[in-house]
Amino acid sequence: MTTTVVEIDYEDATHSAHFRMLLNAYASDKFGAGKPLPNENLQALPEQMHKFPTAFSLIAYVDDQPAGLMNCFFGFSTFAGKRLVNIHDVVVLADFRGQGVSRALFSRVEEIAKANDCCKLTLEVLENNDIAIAAYSKFGFTDYELDPTAGRALFKEKKLS
Repeated sequence: MTTTVVEIDYEDATHSAHFRMLLNAYASDKFGAGKPLPNENLQALPEQMHKFPTAFSLIAYVDDQPAGLMNCFFGFSTFAGKRLVNIHDVVVLADFRGQGVSRALFSRVEEIAKANDCCKLTLEVLENNDIAIAAYSKFGFTDYELDPTAGRALFKEKKLS
């Protein structure tokens, strides 16, 4: 078994098809939206990601089969005065779980972050996604806090449409 991680070329038809398939599998999962993405959104995503200046995505292939996806965005830490990478989506297809796919994706994104002088990687995870939380802990992720007496940071949202 050979695992390879490549940065997506959003203009490449094969990469875009794999991107859509992997992201839609994630959206359909109970820890995604629990349903497929609307086709119109799904079809437009590679082009929209290509247009977004801080976006990049990684696909993990196992023996040339698309197995995992990571969508990332460069951000900025005002406290550190440096760039960061926010990992927005992590996908590993069920048939490839437990085979080191997420480890390969996290290794590659860390290389990219270090090459771009980033101070940290960030991500969000649903509190009941115990398998993902355990994996992220193995990769060195901890709860975000500035001072333990102030508590951990919480992720909030306000939908606009």
